[in-house]
Amino acid sequence: MTTLEQIKEILNKKDASLVVAYKNGTVKEYYQDRIIDLVSILKENENALKESILADKVIGKVAASIMVVAGVKQIYANKLSKFAVPVLESANIIYSYGELVEYIKNKDKTGMCPMENKYKNEMDANKIYCDMVK
Repeated sequence: MTTLEQIKEILNKKDASLVVAYKNGTVKEYYQDRIIDLVSILKENENALKESILADKVIGKVAASIMVVAGVKQIYANKLSKFAVPVLESANIIYSYGELVEYIKNKDKTGMCPMENKYKNEMDANKIYCDMVK
C-alpha cells in the first residue's frame, strides 16, 4: 500500500478532515473545518509541509494555493474544486480526487464558499498564501 493509499484510508476511516504524511515519515491526523489546520501547521513552521503528501476532505482554490506555496508534493481530496485544478497543475503537484465539483460550497450549502468566491479569479498563489497564512 502506498503512502497516499494509507493516508486516504485514515482520512475516511477516522473521519479526519486532513491527514498529512510528512517528509520525515510521520503521519498526523487533523480534525478542524476548512483550512484551519493547514494555516495552523504553517504558522508554527512555514517549511512543515515541504515534500509532504496530504489527504483532505475538501480542497478548493485557497487550500490548493496554500499547498502549492508550502511545497506539498502530492494530494488527494474527497472533493476537489475545479478552481483548484489549474493551481495544482501549474505547480506540477500530483493530485487525485473522489469527486470533482464546480466549486466548494459554503457551510450552509446554499452557495459558493466565501473564500473560494473571493479568490476565484486570483492567479497568484503567493498572494492567497500571504493573505491566509502570514
